[in-house]
Amino acid sequence: MREDFARAAASYEEAAVLAREVGSRMATRLDLVKLAPKCIADVGCAAGDGVRELQRRYPDALPLAIDFARPMLQAVKSRVPLLQRLRGKSPRLVNADVRALPLAAGSLDLAWSNLVLHWLDDPLPAFQELHRVLGVGGLITFAMLGPDTLRELRTSGATSLRRFPDMHDVGDMLIAAGFADPVMDMEMITLTYRSPRQLLADQRHLGVRDGLLGRMAWRDWRRIFAAWDGRASFEIVYGHAWKAAPRMAADGRAIVRFAR
Repeated sequence: MREDFARAAASYEEAAVLAREVGSRMATRLDLVKLAPKCIADVGCAAGDGVRELQRRYPDALPLAIDFARPMLQAVKSRVPLLQRLRGKSPRLVNADVRALPLAAGSLDLAWSNLVLHWLDDPLPAFQELHRVLGVGGLITFAMLGPDTLRELRTSGATSLRRFPDMHDVGDMLIAAGFADPVMDMEMITLTYRSPRQLLADQRHLGVRDGLLGRMAWRDWRRIFAAWDGRASFEIVYGHAWKAAPRMAADGRAIVRFAR
């Protein structure tokens, strides 16, 4: 999907209604977290709404905008205000895959990822890599699509839609990656489209049409869309977790800490 995301850089902002809404709700959840990060990252930043929100909340932190599609990073760069550039406050642009980040271990304090990790066939390696680059006490916060996404089309017979992991499975992945105290919840957000053409255009502009809808014969899509009422529900899975101090040393010995 790298090429699809790269081609969508010019049209992404216009179609990213769901991502902006989810990002706004993710930001509200940060109101409940006490954090004074020195380094923050928007992982899978797309056009940069997330990193701009993080900069607003944590103006003294070093901001990283990370994406595997270079044109998306150029979109982030083009939206940096002139005054911010002159003050040297532009986000640092990092072209990388979330499963192999060019960051030192323990170098991040906050990793934010909005509607990205579900595109991976297996998100666990990404969680493991984010655990590696977060420092002790660091926070990961993210949103992903869940399995009930586009349930209206599934009910109408669409069999090629992408399958997304269940909320509980994602929580298990966080624990397997080494995170502590994962908190998971979900909600449904429903968009209404005037026509199937509008839905298809939005997903194409986002660079995810084929990745989300898959491929079926057009006659099958015509049958499904003929019965469709224009509603498109998206299951949004939210999660956050902390990187706790290690309990085992690299050589396998238990680490015992004494409180004074």
